[in-house]
Amino acid sequence: MAAQMAVNSGASLWGPLKELWETVDGAVLRRQPESVHLLDLQLKKHKPHFLSLFKNPPKSAEQREKVRKASTEGIAIQGQQGSRLLPEQLLTEAFILSDLFDIGELAALELLLAGEQQQPYFPGLTRGLVAVLLYWDGKLCMANSLRTLIQSRQGKTFTLDLSGELVALTTRFTDELMSQGLTKRILTLVSEISVTREFERLQKERGLGNEKHRKEVADLIKECRQALADSLFSWTCQSPLSKDDTLALIGHLETVTAQADGSLDSVSLALVMALLYCLDVSFIEQGTEDRDDLLQALPLLTERQYVSAVHSRLMDSQPWKLPGLQAVCRLAWALSLRVLSQLPQGSALVEFTEADEALADQALLGDVFLFMKEGMLGCESFSQEEFYIRRVHSLITDFLALMPMKVKQLRNRADEDARLVHMSLQMDSELPSSLRKDLDHLMILIGEFYSKDPFGLELGLEFWCPTESLQHTSLQGSYLGMALQRPPHKQVVLSKFVRQMGDLLPSTLYISYLRMLKGLANGPQCAHYCFSLLKTNGAAHSDNIQGVSGSPVSWEHFFHSLMLYHENLRRDLPNPDSAHYRHPPLRGITQREMEGLTSFLQLLTTIITWSENARLALCEHPQWTPVVVMLGLLQCSVPPVLKAELLHCLAAFGKSPEIAASLWQSLEYTQILQTVRAPGQRQAAGIEVELNEIESSCEEYPLTRSFCHLISTLVEGSLPVNLGAGLRVPGFQPYLNFLRDSVFLPFPTRAYRRPAEKWEVADSVLEVFHKLLRDYEPQPSDFVQEIVELQGEQVPAHKPPGHSIMFHLLNDSPMLALCLSLLEEGVRQLDTYAPFPGKKHLESAVLHCLCLLDLALQKEAVFMDLLRESQASLLVSPLEQLLQGVSPQTRRADHIVNIARYLYHSSSNPEAAFQSAKILRRIANYPNIQIRLVGDFTHDQAVSHKLMAGFVECLDNEDAEEGTEKDDIDSQKKVARIRHETQIHILNLLITSLELKAPNLALYLLGYEVKKPVSSTNLQDPGVLGCPRSCLHAILSRLQRGTEKRSGPALTQQAPHLAELCYQVIYQLCACPDTSGPTMRYLRTSQDFLFSHLQHLPFNLPSNQIAALSQMSWLMKTAAIELRVTSLNRQRSHTQRLVSLLLDDQPHAQHADGESGMEDETRSVSGFLHFDTVSKVRRKLLSVLDAIDFSQDMPELLQLDFFERTQIEQVISNCEHVNEQGHTVCNVKLLHRVLVAEVNALQGMAAIGQRPLLMEEVNSILQQVVERNRVRRSLSAKRHALQSWRSLVETLLTACPADLIPADERQLIIRDLLLDLHDKVLSEDAAGELMPIVAGAVFTLTAHLSQSVLSEQQQGVGLEASSGFASIANSALHLILRKLLDFILSTGGGYQRLRAHLYGSLLYYLQIAQKPEEPDTLQTAGKAMWERLTAPEDGFSKLQRENLAIIESYGKALMEVVCRDACDGHEISRMLAMAVLDRILSIDRQNQWLLYICNSGYLRSLVESLRQDDVALQSLLTPQPPLLKPLYIFESKMALLTRVAKTGQGAVELLRCGLVAQLMECQVFDMVPDSDAHRVMRDPSGFIPSPMDRYRQILLPTLRLFQVILTSTSINHQQGAAQVLQWLIVHADTIQSLLRCQELSMGALQELSLLTGIISKTALPGALEMGGEVNSAALMEFQGHINRFQRLCLSLLGRLAGSERDRLLKQAEISAPGDSAERREEMEVAMQQVCANIMEYCQALLLQSSAQAQFSICLFSPSGSEPAGRDGARTDLSSTVPSMAYSRVPSLGLVLYLLKNSAADFFRFHQSHRQSLGKLQSLDQLPPEELKELCQGLVSGPGGVEKISSVQRSLLAKRRLVQLINNRAKLLALCSYVIETCLFVLWRHLEYYLLHCIPTDPKDSLLPGSTLYRSRLADDSFGGLQASGGRGLSLSRVSQQDLDLLKSDMAAGFGEALQRKLLEVEGLYSQVRSRYTFIQALVRRIRGLLRQPKS
Repeated sequence: MAAQMAVNSGASLWGPLKELWETVDGAVLRRQPESVHLLDLQLKKHKPHFLSLFKNPPKSAEQREKVRKASTEGIAIQGQQGSRLLPEQLLTEAFILSDLFDIGELAALELLLAGEQQQPYFPGLTRGLVAVLLYWDGKLCMANSLRTLIQSRQGKTFTLDLSGELVALTTRFTDELMSQGLTKRILTLVSEISVTREFERLQKERGLGNEKHRKEVADLIKECRQALADSLFSWTCQSPLSKDDTLALIGHLETVTAQADGSLDSVSLALVMALLYCLDVSFIEQGTEDRDDLLQALPLLTERQYVSAVHSRLMDSQPWKLPGLQAVCRLAWALSLRVLSQLPQGSALVEFTEADEALADQALLGDVFLFMKEGMLGCESFSQEEFYIRRVHSLITDFLALMPMKVKQLRNRADEDARLVHMSLQMDSELPSSLRKDLDHLMILIGEFYSKDPFGLELGLEFWCPTESLQHTSLQGSYLGMALQRPPHKQVVLSKFVRQMGDLLPSTLYISYLRMLKGLANGPQCAHYCFSLLKTNGAAHSDNIQGVSGSPVSWEHFFHSLMLYHENLRRDLPNPDSAHYRHPPLRGITQREMEGLTSFLQLLTTIITWSENARLALCEHPQWTPVVVMLGLLQCSVPPVLKAELLHCLAAFGKSPEIAASLWQSLEYTQILQTVRAPGQRQAAGIEVELNEIESSCEEYPLTRSFCHLISTLVEGSLPVNLGAGLRVPGFQPYLNFLRDSVFLPFPTRAYRRPAEKWEVADSVLEVFHKLLRDYEPQPSDFVQEIVELQGEQVPAHKPPGHSIMFHLLNDSPMLALCLSLLEEGVRQLDTYAPFPGKKHLESAVLHCLCLLDLALQKEAVFMDLLRESQASLLVSPLEQLLQGVSPQTRRADHIVNIARYLYHSSSNPEAAFQSAKILRRIANYPNIQIRLVGDFTHDQAVSHKLMAGFVECLDNEDAEEGTEKDDIDSQKKVARIRHETQIHILNLLITSLELKAPNLALYLLGYEVKKPVSSTNLQDPGVLGCPRSCLHAILSRLQRGTEKRSGPALTQQAPHLAELCYQVIYQLCACPDTSGPTMRYLRTSQDFLFSHLQHLPFNLPSNQIAALSQMSWLMKTAAIELRVTSLNRQRSHTQRLVSLLLDDQPHAQHADGESGMEDETRSVSGFLHFDTVSKVRRKLLSVLDAIDFSQDMPELLQLDFFERTQIEQVISNCEHVNEQGHTVCNVKLLHRVLVAEVNALQGMAAIGQRPLLMEEVNSILQQVVERNRVRRSLSAKRHALQSWRSLVETLLTACPADLIPADERQLIIRDLLLDLHDKVLSEDAAGELMPIVAGAVFTLTAHLSQSVLSEQQQGVGLEASSGFASIANSALHLILRKLLDFILSTGGGYQRLRAHLYGSLLYYLQIAQKPEEPDTLQTAGKAMWERLTAPEDGFSKLQRENLAIIESYGKALMEVVCRDACDGHEISRMLAMAVLDRILSIDRQNQWLLYICNSGYLRSLVESLRQDDVALQSLLTPQPPLLKPLYIFESKMALLTRVAKTGQGAVELLRCGLVAQLMECQVFDMVPDSDAHRVMRDPSGFIPSPMDRYRQILLPTLRLFQVILTSTSINHQQGAAQVLQWLIVHADTIQSLLRCQELSMGALQELSLLTGIISKTALPGALEMGGEVNSAALMEFQGHINRFQRLCLSLLGRLAGSERDRLLKQAEISAPGDSAERREEMEVAMQQVCANIMEYCQALLLQSSAQAQFSICLFSPSGSEPAGRDGARTDLSSTVPSMAYSRVPSLGLVLYLLKNSAADFFRFHQSHRQSLGKLQSLDQLPPEELKELCQGLVSGPGGVEKISSVQRSLLAKRRLVQLINNRAKLLALCSYVIETCLFVLWRHLEYYLLHCIPTDPKDSLLPGSTLYRSRLADDSFGGLQASGGRGLSLSRVSQQDLDLLKSDMAAGFGEALQRKLLEVEGLYSQVRSRYTFIQALVRRIRGLLRQPKS
């Protein structure tokens, strides 16, 4: 029991029923797939509800008790655990509700809980009031479901074309309901439920809220009754009721009463129609195929009791409450009996069928036709139901066709009565009392009935029998649907009725007959027939002028009478002075005549409105001249009502443009509105007088209204510019002034007898204004004051009327004020929700006002611009500012608020809401207004809630439909489209506003904080914490609908454009920094928005591909932001969910959030085996890519016969503009105007003949342009989608934590993405516009692939695998390479920038096969050469070899493209192309590419371009460089040339191309910047290097290139050395200044290390001879330069080997403590390098001078003392005065000192190398502190090491150790080289000094020995190469004492310890490097020299 007592929070009286209705609606009306099964389930579940229709669950004491205890013990709620305590207040309300509706207490409680839940949807109502709505809504859902189910049955009247299965199901179900007494239940309910009774009960319990609530409750109750009655009606339409049910229905109708105006209410009408269909047998005449089955089911034919029961009931003489209704039923029964009597089955029913005449008589006595007109046609809902109309049509026509004798009787009776009336008139006696007007009523009924045709059925056609063949062959409106050869009998009878009634028509029936004709002329074909009838009637009697014997119903007669009236009335135009009130003129028009004229004019109006032929025929008739006569009559004194009819008739004529033009002139000529004042005229005349004097005093304004109508019709066709020319200033202005000043402005203050007329006047005049402004386009000429000549005077001309209206709207004019107050009045009236007279017209007037404002806002920009340009003296203010003015009524600035309030009434006034949204959207473009608007909107709490509710209601509206066709006939579709457009405007308003700064409208409407900072908003679900339902909730709920189903979000299918904008709004909210936080939190937590939408990607809409792409774009962009944010905030599970959703290729059940634990990990591991398992699915990202179609069909070129193509293209491009979405599109309307104007401008007969062809061509041009626009939109949508896809992919790969996607999986994903992208972009028809984005994506993907493979190798995974050296197979890599190269080749010449991306990708790809840096363990040399050659090929070189093979397979084509890009074009592509060449050359062992570059001239072109670079590079050295591009290009070039020079062949080729010569001419090398001057100009960010650094960036690559050339061209090829030496000499000053460098910074050391390297190879005496024939003077100069180089080098050695070294290293540590370790290492290497180079130089010089020591030159003086300053005392001094200290020849002691230092360094480095190697081998065991220390140098920023993961940390440590080891290895190599060269130099010098030198006598010298060795020494020794005598001279100054000192110093310095060390170096290092005993030999020799006895 307890389980049943649980409360359903969805309310059993509402939730389930709502669901039932949605299912029924979906299955029957919307025809959703798979809905039959759902429907079946629902019907089984709800069957008891249907059987006990509207029965409420009963109260019970048990329930009452349970509810009472809910506040203390709590109560169980379904779907929630435990019980919930409910507040006392809620329980009290539940008991009230239970008593009110007499429902069970639990049901009442459920309703209240549901009310609480639904409250946000009903702002302003309490839960109790919402519960009342839900109660009735549940009932309505039930009734609607019943009605829809019954409508889906098969039957005799209509079909819904549903599937057989569905129809069988509903028929079975409804039959069962019917057999259980449904009819009686419905009838009981209809009589029981009544709005007034329910309201009384609700009123008593305070169950009614505000006006809106009252209206909604009333509407629900009315709709319930209506739906029940309709159910019965639908049933009887399809199948008959049983006998008892029919009798029950008749019984109910007996008691029905009419409304106050005598008409039935819609419910009773439905029941009457149900009975009429019950008694209907007319369908038997239509020979449909299932006729026999239907006849079998008809109880009228098969059941005698049925007929007898119904018959006796209707024959019963007991009068009903409505005798008229009884008469209608009797007539219907009589007609049915008449049909039955004619059927073979009817013979059994003779006793009944004979009573048909009597029944018909009784019906006529009951005034049947009068009741049908007043009681049935008078009901509003009659004309809204097609089957009511068809049934009444068949009733009327059956009566006329089946009972011709009755009709004849009626006619005879009418003739009789007419005679009686005539006699009594002549004898002035009383009219006889026995007059019956049945025929009169019948005619008026026919007239009324057919004059409305809402469904366009043209049923009246049955009354016209085509006498002559018509142009329209099909009678598509008639019942038959096809034209038969011979019209059916019924039609013949009916047409005979129409014709005969007109013959010898008695005057009493004249008016009725005209009214009948007017009804029957309603429709295009009917009007034509009627016109012909009136024409033929008069034709026979044209000779008879009086028309006495002629038919009075003919054109002839009518127009003749009109002319007579005109003649008579014109003669006695009233003389204002005569007292004609006492003596009315005899020839006035009597009341009766007036009615006759009015009827005739209405008939005429109907015919000419429908039939254009009739219009033209009558107008051009020479005798009748209707227009002239009517205008004449308008000038006579006839009652305003008649004048109004005349004007209406003229308006109908004015529909033809041909007539309209002349009508304007006639109107002006007759001065209906006086536009020209006669000189002496005192008072005005014409319509103005009638309005002010006659109509105002009568308080009725028919004439004014019809005048507005006439003008409105005429302005639609054309506005005559020269109207009234000659008599006044031509133009429309007087009419406009009259309408504005006499009609519009005074309308609120006039008196109205009929209140509705006030709004009719406003509506009709505003309609004219609206049309005028709509057709007005501001032109420059409007702002120039033109002058016209009038009767000899110059007067200003009138402006176009639109200009005048615009001017009034852009000023604070009475007209604008009145429009705004009308809007205020309108919204106030609508807020009452009460019907009032003229409501429809008020709504229409308001709509016109809104349209006027919208048009003014739309055109004001152009208007203002033209006004400014023209410098006219008009003053106008922008309308959006005027709208902020203060309203005189409320004293508040609330105009815009009033406009916005119309959105609140969107359900009843969709069009006003649409215009309102449009206006708000236009105003929203002005940022300054937005802030004020937010204030206005939120100023008053109540208004603010209402406005918000209005916007939300518009967005929530489900009836909106996206329509493509603009001209829907179906009004429902039109409304649906308008609602949709309103939603689009609101979303666009939000999008525009979000781009402006806060506070703006969008933030207020979307529910963000406007008064506090936006980011502090806390978004909640509606209703939580009092949060109202905002537009954001509306948007989300629209988008979320359907996400739980397989089909995906419903909105994307139903309204693609709307969905696209919704996604855009959400993206904007997520992208804007202020709103991003709150929005994403809300979407993530309460909505799970992104996951639920992304799982449905890709959206597929074949009909609207563009919208689908845009929807996906915005969604993917949002997803990218979400991934980035969750990754940053470390919300791993969120990121993981999205990542696996997008990337998984294993099908996975949608698991709940928390369950992705272990199995995810295992899945991603197993997902990686290379064979595809069967169950793989396509990755989400790839299927999204599939949805973007890369091909784009382009419209073909225009084929033109008349226009010039180039000119047309020019015009088209002039009409282009950028629309809101940022697409460039052509404005088709503007283009159309331009082209049509061009066609119209053509003159001459030929042009007129060609016009149709020209227009056809114009049309084809326009179609082409529309197609072009579509193509542009489509391309841009594809671009956008691809861009978003790319950003999503990039975010996934870069921003998400790397460990979410394991490396192996990551590589496979990237492989798939790359291959798919390439496949799509390389297909034949891929659009070029998409290529750049694809190239960008390929670039990032390749970069990530390369990174992933590298990081995998660093972690040491996969190196052992033989298939490839990474998780991604080599075959896949090759495939990627091939596609990449295909892509490069497929891009033509135009896509150079795009290729830049592809070159980047190629570089990343080639990087994969590059070997990572390996530690130099110093062991490799130990292996034999053979071992190295036979070692198996490692993965890298294998992949490299295969890559090269693929690249070479592309041959010359690829080479050509890359080389061309390298030589010219965009800078970045050039750099990348050069990098690609560099890379390929480095792996190309066969030198194919090198050969190609050399042979095809690209290399020479590159080399020669260096000269052009010179100028750009010089500009770079200014303090503020323009751009750094030239520098980067130069560096790339140098890198490439260096790569070329690395092969001997390449180097030779470069020299042949004149590389060095080109560089010699570059002046940039001489422009060394002054390093101190530019300290000030440093770039603070450090991005732009200082001028000195920039100079080095130019110099160093050049020096490196030289070094490589020198190395490659080897010693025997001296040509290179000679050229480089020439370069050195050309720039000698610069070089020397660099060598003298004072500030030895890192950069300077690098310069020196390269320079000394080059000098050591080139500045040798022999180099000059190689340089060819050089004359002796030049030779001398060269010699001098070389000597200087040599001197500078040696002095450098002194600096670096000696005192400066330690100081420099210390200084480096102080200057940049952060990165000191690496910096210090680099400096150490550079210094060692410089020393090594200089020592090499010395060695070279010594070797080149002579092979034997005795002829050798001396470079060092024979002094063994070590350089001073070791103690540190002299360091400063030596550094300050370098030129002094080092100007003399350095001593041998320096060499010795260098040797000692190098030996010491060697051991230091060796130790460090060993330690690092040890650390590298036991990396895993290192303590974390040491790891951190190792990483420190490689991670930038403080705390950087803390942030990175441990895996990353060990990788970095490993990298740092390898770096350290290799650095040490390099240093060791340099040290050992320095040691060897030092030893050699020492040995050579000592050998010379100690063995061959002849000391001079000390007495010769007057100077101390130390000063003898001037720098001259070495120079002379050079010069002395030619003759040894000279050298002897210079060195003959060495004294014996010096030599002794040298020997002793050397012996002391070169002691045992040092020798041991040196031999150890050889043991540790040199032997491994296989130079076995070089050091050992030299040490032995030197030792020998030093131990020699003195000679």
